[in-house]
Amino acid sequence: MTDSFGETIRTRLRALHSASRFRQFAGVGLVGATVDIGTLILLVEAMEVSAVPGKALSWELSIVVIFVLNEWWTFASHGEMHLRALGARFLRSNAVRFLGFLVTLGVFTLLVNSAGLWYGVANVLGIGVGFFVNYTCESLYTWRVHRDER
Repeated sequence: MTDSFGETIRTRLRALHSASRFRQFAGVGLVGATVDIGTLILLVEAMEVSAVPGKALSWELSIVVIFVLNEWWTFASHGEMHLRALGARFLRSNAVRFLGFLVTLGVFTLLVNSAGLWYGVANVLGIGVGFFVNYTCESLYTWRVHRDER
């Protein structure tokens, strides 16, 4: 491992260790999880949508809410504020969230279909696992906070 590669890794790890940003991200995630869970229950119970497609729809709504809150609060000091930069961050965030979604959906599907766990509990557990993927990738890829750590 070269010194520059090692320094790159150290810079990114330092950027992830912001306690205040982590708390803000977790708070926004809690709002997003509430939107996700509430929408999922509404879709499954009131609209009789199957659990897995319902999860996909509830997730999409929650990622839009999460992006707006993270842009406005958690990462407000990161990134340019013109329309093109905002659009690029939104697309990167959706790509990142899709990776987190695949992790969440994988855990969710495994717990519902293989373990027979109730979809509500499986959803919360899946969201918890996906949270750490999302925090790392959103911080380093979407908002690129490590650029401010140098």
